[in-house]
Amino acid sequence: MTRSAKQGESAHRSGKRWGRWVLAGAVALGLLVVVGHQAFDAWVENTELPVTLAETSTEVRDRNGALLRAYPVGTGIWRLAVHPNQVDPEYLAMLVRYEDKRFWTHSGVDPRAMARAVGQAHWNGRAVSGGSTLTMQVARLLEDGSTGRWSGKLRQVRLALALERRLSKQQILTLYLTHAPYGGNLEGIRAATLAWFGKEPRRLTAAQSALLVALPQSPERRRPDRAPDAARSARDRVLSRMSRQQVIDADEMVMAQAEVIPRRMQPFAQLAPHLADRMLAADPETQRFDLTIDAGVQARMELLLWDATKQGGERLSAALIVADVQTGEVLASVGSPGYRDGNRLGFVDMTQALRSPGSTLKPLIYGLAFDQGLVHPETLIHDGPVNFNGYAPQNFDGEFRGDLRVRQALQLSLNIPVVKLTNELGAPRIMAALRRAGAAPEVPGGVPGLAIALGGIGTTLQDLVQLYAGLAAGGQGPALRLRMDEPRQQHGRLVSEVAAWQLMDILRGLPPPPGARAGVLAYKTGTSYGHRDAWALGWDGEHVIGVWMGRADGTPVPGVFGGSLAAPVLFEAFGRLKPEFEPLPPPPPATLIVSSAELPQPLRRFRPRNAAFEEPADAPQLLFPPDGARLALLDAPLTLKLRGGATPFLVLANGQPVVQGQHLREFEIPNPGRGFSALVVVDGLGRSARATVQVE
Repeated sequence: MTRSAKQGESAHRSGKRWGRWVLAGAVALGLLVVVGHQAFDAWVENTELPVTLAETSTEVRDRNGALLRAYPVGTGIWRLAVHPNQVDPEYLAMLVRYEDKRFWTHSGVDPRAMARAVGQAHWNGRAVSGGSTLTMQVARLLEDGSTGRWSGKLRQVRLALALERRLSKQQILTLYLTHAPYGGNLEGIRAATLAWFGKEPRRLTAAQSALLVALPQSPERRRPDRAPDAARSARDRVLSRMSRQQVIDADEMVMAQAEVIPRRMQPFAQLAPHLADRMLAADPETQRFDLTIDAGVQARMELLLWDATKQGGERLSAALIVADVQTGEVLASVGSPGYRDGNRLGFVDMTQALRSPGSTLKPLIYGLAFDQGLVHPETLIHDGPVNFNGYAPQNFDGEFRGDLRVRQALQLSLNIPVVKLTNELGAPRIMAALRRAGAAPEVPGGVPGLAIALGGIGTTLQDLVQLYAGLAAGGQGPALRLRMDEPRQQHGRLVSEVAAWQLMDILRGLPPPPGARAGVLAYKTGTSYGHRDAWALGWDGEHVIGVWMGRADGTPVPGVFGGSLAAPVLFEAFGRLKPEFEPLPPPPPATLIVSSAELPQPLRRFRPRNAAFEEPADAPQLLFPPDGARLALLDAPLTLKLRGGATPFLVLANGQPVVQGQHLREFEIPNPGRGFSALVVVDGLGRSARATVQVE
């Protein structure tokens, strides 16, 4: 074989060996890439994520979603829950464009941005721009980690890659919007906009958006209240870049740079603080409470009570509740004029405090008496000295007025007539009516007596508003509601629709405070023993409002009366609630509207059942139905059977005349309806027979 042939064969063998080495190297490199990728993938996949579900402030919102109150978390951090769809889109556009313009496409790390940051740092000898993505910033925020050391940066890279694999872009953006620092104890975009601008982040100006983009980069050195020049410079740099990148136009940039920087943090909303505290104490696990409160109405009522108590001394307190008559929704609940006013014990929620109601229960007692057939608004009743087994009530002025109409007795808020009616009705009946209204009265000693008519029990402003809401709704109203998710409930009937209208008609005849319109509001005032409590409660055709004034510690306020102190506040509250009073309703068809002389004989003058004489043998007797009977009538009429008595007969059912001029002793009356009904039969001589029945 020639030399050249040998050389060729040797080269061929060498080429084959080199090819095998190249192939082996390629295979080895491929294996290394695969193994490296698998190792890298496992490195990312095995990343232990920090807690991403951080605690956020408990929020109390009004009926329209406005923030009434928020509670800080941890050691006083304001961090409010947020979603990107709650944030101004222009701010989001600025944030992504300025901080991480490839946020929506990268996998957690932006190699181009990191390479640019490294190159600029090498060229300038210092950091000029950051290479951190928004996801890397979220990683740092979640772990409160360092940004300067390579180990810290590597941890952020690993965590950012892991976050991108396990969360959506929207979730990562939400984490940034929740945790980004904005100076002091502010975390998250909602805390920032509420503190710096006094509003939610849904609508922001370009200047506000730019400031909020710049703040998290150096939240303390750029705090607007401490370093306004640094804050303005940082904001303007963001605006300039956004203009160059055509996120905003040049004119908008100029206008935004002229906008004033906020110089102080605004306090977080603290409307209805007592009610918010009650909601949180009753349900501490709930993060958001949506109340029936109207923030605008609440703010106006809080200001009203502050103004009303300024002239009454530093210890005078007050409370107020506004409710819708038809729905029971509470639109305002003010527990005191100043939540943090120590002199007034402002932290005490006086809407819930047990106090003596004074004369405010008198309308209920009169309404029950109307339904029982004891009296009519035009019935004459005697106001004179009385003694009930040693209890001798007196009128507030110590005077007696002799015979007068029941209407006048209630309007003058006389004590003796209402105690007479209480004696006839029985204190337990009145207590039962209060409980049907949804109230929870407390009786000193546990046994109610005649003194309950004059305020001898303990009740709350909320319970009294509930009672008056029932009267305003025609004798049966809805339960007061404080939460939007609370189901509507109806309380039991207090009085008949006729009796409720009669009370309204009487109470709207009270003279109003000086300067107020007359006849537009049915209201009642009250003053407890020793001038400790001044009350005013009233309603128009749409709303009911209750006002309490006094001292939270229960000490007397000399010379204070409900009529002079609380009534003007009540009328002013209606004025601040709405521009016009809603008209009061017309009388129900069954209402007996006559003069005293036209009343049936037994209703012309009040006469106690235990009058000091015996009924004659021929007095009317109600044979059927007997007192206490339970009847299954379905829709059928009720048959009455009488004995004795002089014709013609008058029959009242729940205080309403249902039969007049009847000469038979067995006849039918209309079905009184399901539940308890009081039947009264009056003969031609004014004598009567009564029975209470239950229709099933």
